[in-house]
Amino acid sequence: MTSNSDKMGLRYRPMVFTEQGVAMLSSVLRSDRAIEVNIAIMRAFVQLRKMIASHDKLARKLAELEQHLEGHDEQIQVIFEAIKQLVAPPKKPRKKMGF
Repeated sequence: MTSNSDKMGLRYRPMVFTEQGVAMLSSVLRSDRAIEVNIAIMRAFVQLRKMIASHDKLARKLAELEQHLEGHDEQIQVIFEAIKQLVAPPKKPRKKMGF
């Protein structure tokens, strides 16, 4: 929510920080513990960026594979039908009736 024009600041404390916000916070906080936490948070942002990048690569690879395999469903179905016919036991010839 935004604040009214007569009030300055936020109504609620923020629940998250951006990467830039964490970097700005590091210039203010100088304790050893604050530096350690800041480094851990920055590493988490780096890992998040890596995961997003790998997800994009995976999505592109899947799209390429899907385009490559279009139309193969019918061909695979024909192959399965042929295999079923080869595996099925042969039909016994009918005995002739009569003399």
